[in-house]
Amino acid sequence: MSSDELDKKNTLLVFAVWLNLLHSSTCKQQPSKPPSIKREFTTFNHKSIMSKTIEDNGWTAVPRSLEKLLANRKNPKSKATPLQVSDLPLPSSPIVDTIMKHAKDHLPKQTFSHSMRVFYFGQAIAMQHFPEWRYSPETYLLASLLHDIGTTEDNMKNTQLSFEFQGGIQALNLLTQNGAPQSAAESVCETIIRHQDVGETGNISTLTAVIHFATLLDNAGANPELVHKETIENVVKAYPREGWTGCFAATVRKESKVKPWSHTTKIEGFAEMVEANETMRPYD
Repeated sequence: MSSDELDKKNTLLVFAVWLNLLHSSTCKQQPSKPPSIKREFTTFNHKSIMSKTIEDNGWTAVPRSLEKLLANRKNPKSKATPLQVSDLPLPSSPIVDTIMKHAKDHLPKQTFSHSMRVFYFGQAIAMQHFPEWRYSPETYLLASLLHDIGTTEDNMKNTQLSFEFQGGIQALNLLTQNGAPQSAAESVCETIIRHQDVGETGNISTLTAVIHFATLLDNAGANPELVHKETIENVVKAYPREGWTGCFAATVRKESKVKPWSHTTKIEGFAEMVEANETMRPYD
């Protein structure tokens, strides 16, 4: 190495040492320590809260097939026993009072009575055949009261939507505006939208399954063995049918004619199926 190259190397070495000393000198700015901030957090058990929400509002998936539900229940040989209306008490709360009044004010008498029968039949079926199902009777009552709200004259003519969709949206808005928890309001909405969505594939919520059993019994006489005859008689005495079979068959035909795209048309021969309801014929 030449003397010039050696001098250059030494110069660079000295310069590097000088930079290192400068970097470690008192001139180096130390990062300021941020002020101490006291933070308080609310601790909650997310899993516990979600479990309660699911239990209260029926957000548990079950097969859409009612045949599968019946075959796979814990006791496939469960029998219906007589129940009185008083054995299935109505939930009581401010939101129930509000929606009960809304239903009475807006639904024809026959439709309101049908809605109440749907509540009682559904409760009887769940109690005696699916005791493991957990849901709030209040949420189910709200769904029962509003499930046919879309069939009223005003609602039928004011939208192109199928009556279940119109009813579900209206129920969601009504419940939310009156302070119902979001989970409950959405469960009612889901149940109303899907309350005629019968079939063999996929899943539905527990609440929807209950309303499927109840509406099919009251409207088409399906699975009559699930509710004891004395229970049916007791419920019908409290909430008479007053020709409900003909009334509902006419509603089915009306929507199918006015809205030929409606979800009601999914069920082939629906009106005829309703009119062939032998289970409820003695009470019409």
